[in-house]
Amino acid sequence: MKESQFLKQVVRSLLAGQLKAAADPHRPRWHLAAPVGLLNDPNGFIEHGGRYHLFYQWNPLGCAHANKGWGHVTSTDLLHWQHELPALLPIEPYEQSGCYSGSAVSDEQGRLTLIYTGNVKYPDGSRTAYQCLARADGEGGFAKLGPVLDLPEGYSGHVRDPKVWHDGRQWLMVLGARTLDNRGEVLLYRGDALDGWMLVGPIAGSGCGGLGEFGYMWECPDLFPLADRHVLISCPQGIDPRGEDYRNLYQCGWLAGRFDGTQFEHGAFHELDRGFEFYAPQTTQDSQGRRLLFGWLGLPEENEMSQPTLEHGWIHQMSCPRELFWQDDWLCQRPVAEIETLKGEPTRFKGRPGELPALTVDSAWLDLALSGEGSLGFGAVAELVWQPGRLVLRRQNWQSGEWEERSCPWLGGKITVLCDRSSLECFVDGGRQTLSTRYFPGENPILSARCDGNDSKICLDHWPLTACLVQ
Repeated sequence: MKESQFLKQVVRSLLAGQLKAAADPHRPRWHLAAPVGLLNDPNGFIEHGGRYHLFYQWNPLGCAHANKGWGHVTSTDLLHWQHELPALLPIEPYEQSGCYSGSAVSDEQGRLTLIYTGNVKYPDGSRTAYQCLARADGEGGFAKLGPVLDLPEGYSGHVRDPKVWHDGRQWLMVLGARTLDNRGEVLLYRGDALDGWMLVGPIAGSGCGGLGEFGYMWECPDLFPLADRHVLISCPQGIDPRGEDYRNLYQCGWLAGRFDGTQFEHGAFHELDRGFEFYAPQTTQDSQGRRLLFGWLGLPEENEMSQPTLEHGWIHQMSCPRELFWQDDWLCQRPVAEIETLKGEPTRFKGRPGELPALTVDSAWLDLALSGEGSLGFGAVAELVWQPGRLVLRRQNWQSGEWEERSCPWLGGKITVLCDRSSLECFVDGGRQTLSTRYFPGENPILSARCDGNDSKICLDHWPLTACLVQ
């Protein structure tokens, strides 16, 4: 399809669907969502030219995982975003099955440059992938430079999601990969220029670093320094549940250790978010020195295609922007400080759960100190249950109607919950654990509480959060 034809279809989709999507009572008030169609992985997250740039996987023509290009928004404060021209549309032969995930850098001349995977699927079910470049054209769009890297020998067509950075000497790239014998790996490349790459080898994956068998594909790798060590975030596929761990279809987690430019010596794998929906996160370091992260509040191939937002022509949203930091050798997350500027007048409650006043959680920030055992209800379809040493996030499955749960360890510390119409993000013990989920409670859900013992108490600070929509 020619670019002009594709753009006409995008314009028609926007004109026909944007008002309908905006009228959905599940539509977020301050989280990022696509104007219409499907949004998934965050891509190309970078601060460049005095603005934050966030790209995202986008099907502007519908809610299926098809027609994948890159949407593009920019902001000066991580809250108030502006739509830019679509950055990538899948129109070239080397990307005919989608412009898949990737990253962004400022090149040697300071030009914003995108590195992404061009995906090609064949009628016989086979596939291949190319790592491609596109550069800002000075008119708000991006000029494609084509493939710069083909499939490496010994790997399947599942090689994708380049994350690129410069170490002061050379460019480096990590890629998610699947071997021909179905082992997931993260590959490292080096290059003197963005169009010339040499394979160093796998630095993590199934059978590496003492992990044992650990999945058939590792998607969306992101390797970066944080304080005195390096962190590798990735999304392994093909790991079976182990008790209360790895309960989702696909996992998202982190490894920490020492990276010397060639090898990565790391410790155990830990889940980055233990809720129902959190996948494909990407980080950047901003001019304040913060390591910032966006994740996708979605998960492929589960029950996403029964979400009620499809009736309004859109699906999925981003997480809130988060900052990463260390606490006692543990990777922690907190909402970026900018979100606090959205807070309205506070309400404070301290007492037994049954005495909790009716508070709306349509769009709110909650700080909680809890004792004993009990639960907080968010509308009638989700609840947060606290027990000694354990926090449980429960929700009613919107497809089956059955209740399901995810859990995390709890040291008894502060819990922050960010609410936005159809999403909950829980930061536990000051960010040591997180639990994120989509849920669909209807309009103006009310917070309720139940105690499971005489010693249950709640200390709660509640702030409504003002709307902060994309312009």
